[in-house]
Amino acid sequence: MSPTETEQIRSFWTDLGLPGLFDVHTHFMPKNVMDKVWTYFDSAGPLTGMAWPITYREDEDTRIEIMREFGVRGFTSMIYPHKPGMAEWLNSWGTQFAQRVPDCVHTATFYPEEGATQYVESAVASGARIFKSHIQVGNYPPNDPLLDGVWGIIEDAAIPVVIHCGSGPASGAHTGPESIATLLQRFPRLPLIIAHMGMPEYLQFLEMALQYPNVRLDTTMAFTDFSEASWPFPKSGRSKLIDLQGRILFGSDFPNIPYPYLDALTAVARLDLGDEWVSDVCYRNGASLFL
Repeated sequence: MSPTETEQIRSFWTDLGLPGLFDVHTHFMPKNVMDKVWTYFDSAGPLTGMAWPITYREDEDTRIEIMREFGVRGFTSMIYPHKPGMAEWLNSWGTQFAQRVPDCVHTATFYPEEGATQYVESAVASGARIFKSHIQVGNYPPNDPLLDGVWGIIEDAAIPVVIHCGSGPASGAHTGPESIATLLQRFPRLPLIIAHMGMPEYLQFLEMALQYPNVRLDTTMAFTDFSEASWPFPKSGRSKLIDLQGRILFGSDFPNIPYPYLDALTAVARLDLGDEWVSDVCYRNGASLFL
């Protein structure tokens, strides 16, 4: 991080008359888990043959300070399990992290396993305000019967779930819009936040958001040069972006992004949908949910 980058990011939101930024999709995890994530990106990563350098490979306290220097008023600790027996431990860590870092929205997660309903219920009782579900990494179907109680609790509590369910940047056995359409038919009040704008099935997920008023999307990695090279956002979707102005949230994937944080902001701005649209996406929509 350079002083110039910080100055440019702060100018971005001050020029819009905003008090800062809200980033709904950032990763803070236990060190041993983050180390394994970085090793994954260093070795092969989700994209065979494509480099994925970690731009903000810093210790935890430094990464928190970077967020604050950028002017990010609220962010998340997107934690997610890849096997049984992991989610409850991650939730305990997430609770402690949120207590230590008050500008982080208390984040929790889950996995289809015996006891999931009980530990999700405990997470809600302990103050969790957002959940993370990673269909591709977890390699599980969102309609697994072991998650029925989980979705019911989350729906009733109206706690948003950032769900990585699109087939990009890497597909999985259970990614894609079909299973999410089924999930929403079963739990139509679920407050899902579709990560990465549903990349690359952008249009299908935008249509879901238009159909279900509690469905939102986050901009994580979408619209950037990195993503546009392989998964371009279709021009036919621009009108839907306008229709959903109040339900699109800025997300960055910090620190695990292969480009500067500023790129994620300028990618949103260059859609040329107007300052009010950019202001809602980059701050107001997230702040209205969580601040």
